[in-house]
Amino acid sequence: MTRNKIFLFLAVIVMFAGFNSKILAQSSPVLYFCESYTSTDGEVNISDRFYPGYLTVMVKSDTELGLRDCSIQFDKYNPRTTSFEYYKKFEYEVKPTMKYIFFEKNSSSDLSFDEPGIYRVFLLDNRDRTVASALIEIIPR
Repeated sequence: MTRNKIFLFLAVIVMFAGFNSKILAQSSPVLYFCESYTSTDGEVNISDRFYPGYLTVMVKSDTELGLRDCSIQFDKYNPRTTSFEYYKKFEYEVKPTMKYIFFEKNSSSDLSFDEPGIYRVFLLDNRDRTVASALIEIIPR
């Protein structure tokens, strides 16, 4: 078989496979960040780069998350070891029917990024299994 025939054959297979499957951009919950959330303004200044300080962690899902007790965990990238290391963790209680949650500073958690760096942020269930995660960069002032 010539190269052109092989390429054509593979292109046809991929095309037919695409017609038979459903492709979703968001198949699981999405975690992202903003400066704050209010019922009147919604999400204020969504980004993945911020200055040190308090932030709001947002989680959005097409389906109910099914969580009661959960946590937000920060792991900070250590360039010396080229790995992420545990930084801090915050506990929350939510309703299992929620599809859209904002986690922010409250009386039991400060939810602040104190130092510049790259962080991996997780929403964890009550067994510390990852529900959603994202990266964020905290830049110096």
